[in-house]
Amino acid sequence: MSRSETPSDPKGLSPRAYVELAPGEQYEPFVSSESELPEFTLKAALLGIFFGIVFGAANAYLGLRAGLTISTSIPVAVMTVAAFKALETVGKGGSILEANMSQTIGSASSSLASGVIFTLPALFLWGVAPDLLQMTLLAMCGGVIGILFMIPLRRFLIKGEHGRLPYPEGTACAEVLVASKVGGQSAKFVFLGLGLGAFFKFLTSWIKVIPDEVATRLPFIKKGEIGMDLSAALFGVGYILGPRIATVMVGGSLLAWVIIIPAIAVWGDGFTVPVFPESVALIHDMSPSQIWTRYVRYIGAGAVATAGIVTLIRSIPVMVQSFRIGASELRDRVSDGAEAVEKSRTDDDLPLKFVGFGLLAIVLVLALVPQVLGDVGGMGIRLVAAVCIVVFAFFFVTVASRIVGLVGVTSNPTSGMTIASLLGTAGIFLVMGWTDLTGKAAALTVGCVVAIAASIAGDTSQDLKTGYLLGATPRRQQMGELIGVLSSATFVCLSVILLAKTFGFGTQELPAPQATLMKLVIEGVLDQQLPWMFVGIGIAIALACEVLKIPSLPFAVGVYLPVSTLTPIFVGGLLRGLFERSAKSEEDLVNRRERGVLLGSGFVGGEGLLGVGIAAVAFVQNRKPDGIGMDWLGNHIVAEIVGLIVFGFLIAGFSSLVRRRSSA
Repeated sequence: MSRSETPSDPKGLSPRAYVELAPGEQYEPFVSSESELPEFTLKAALLGIFFGIVFGAANAYLGLRAGLTISTSIPVAVMTVAAFKALETVGKGGSILEANMSQTIGSASSSLASGVIFTLPALFLWGVAPDLLQMTLLAMCGGVIGILFMIPLRRFLIKGEHGRLPYPEGTACAEVLVASKVGGQSAKFVFLGLGLGAFFKFLTSWIKVIPDEVATRLPFIKKGEIGMDLSAALFGVGYILGPRIATVMVGGSLLAWVIIIPAIAVWGDGFTVPVFPESVALIHDMSPSQIWTRYVRYIGAGAVATAGIVTLIRSIPVMVQSFRIGASELRDRVSDGAEAVEKSRTDDDLPLKFVGFGLLAIVLVLALVPQVLGDVGGMGIRLVAAVCIVVFAFFFVTVASRIVGLVGVTSNPTSGMTIASLLGTAGIFLVMGWTDLTGKAAALTVGCVVAIAASIAGDTSQDLKTGYLLGATPRRQQMGELIGVLSSATFVCLSVILLAKTFGFGTQELPAPQATLMKLVIEGVLDQQLPWMFVGIGIAIALACEVLKIPSLPFAVGVYLPVSTLTPIFVGGLLRGLFERSAKSEEDLVNRRERGVLLGSGFVGGEGLLGVGIAAVAFVQNRKPDGIGMDWLGNHIVAEIVGLIVFGFLIAGFSSLVRRRSSA
């Protein structure tokens, strides 16, 4: 039988899937273009929507707590394979293209969640909380813009750049789906992670028998303090990120909490008046956490903003090339009448007229419907905001889709792109005189839509790469991406609202660090009132990282986040480094990496889902769960020791599963 007739061919992907093609050579996908396997089916769509809702809500919680999100394409692909294998037992199994469609739909929600939680919580912090309708419409507009702009770029970025742009997550998903037998067995690690993550969150935040954080003051260092969140999700994130990035991030946080906070405490110890931006408390009366909140946060904001802009500047050659070639590709397709040309199934995109009419409709919705950008001072400001969205989104979608092709979705500098969009929009609004709260809200919504568009573009690129390698139909995948965005937007935004009503943003449970940063950027431009001394220190830290060849963005994020958040991330990254160095063979190395990433993804999903569940229960009951409390342990120190022991058991169980030699 030919490969087109047996898409489960054990030979796997063609060797040409990983290398650049010779001039005139065509890549032979796993499923040939002549095959007509089931692809866009109801069960594939429903599974994708379900997985999208699950991981979208979990990623929203993670982003609000830790200021970062993870790509869920691979765990969704693994769970999709497992689901289809389960359906085979009742005669309802599906083809590999159906599994790919389910993964395409399901992975869209995590990118959507990134854009939402990086921006919209700032509106809550300003006291102008958006309603569910506005949040959902913003999320949908951003997601659809990102997908529409990617449609005309597919042939160049995915097909034309095959072998030059590896698209790591997209290629990994194709490998998982092709090796369905391996994928089905690996699914148990995701489900185990989901259960363990949810159970640990149940102990710390529902029945509250152990604390969710431990901390200790450092001797001989004035107001020096370190701590650790007892969080399965953050530990899992660390394993996913790996030792290098996790170490850089915790290094930035230790700089803040072991050096900068004590230095501020010594410097301000003799002051008899508050130091701006604080207006009430004196520095010598502040706790380490209060010093971090009132001063170090601005240092971190300056560092993150500078690092994000430097990252963009370094990417300018790629940006210019991508933008120029992308615009040329679009122009050539229009002038050559590409829509009239007969295309094979595996090269069939949604038509350009669909893209054009879709973008026009979104611009009209943004400009004319007050419920989208909010009641921000009339059609004039909404129209300017809509134009800013289209311009920035077109540029950054082109950039993001190429960057993720080189370094993957996790390294997509969405924060830097969002900051650049906010700076540009806020600058325009400053010139126009729109500097009040409505102007700030309008600028933030611009950043929200652009952030979602750039994030979704990266996810769409990876999914289209998976489809290209497998032999999927691009038109159907693009429709699947649209379904993934439209079906998950409401649930992601509902999760954010529930979390806001239960825990609040800017709190210890949900500090919403990225949204707080965006808020500071807008206020800094429109109010022209920032503590520039502290911001300047942050700028200097980021520039020093560049000079010393230290990755500036993760280090700056470490400065900006609490040390307790970064400690479990460091432990997870360190453990991955130890496991991979001690691997007995290349196969053992691959197994440890994959098992750990899948377990870590499950930890994120389990803790995130239970966090959203706790918020939903608290919203219905109008109170947070009381739990048993730590009183049964006698005192807080004993409770922290017990918490560390239980967390140690979690890590031990994780380690045992990752290092297990059997291939089961």
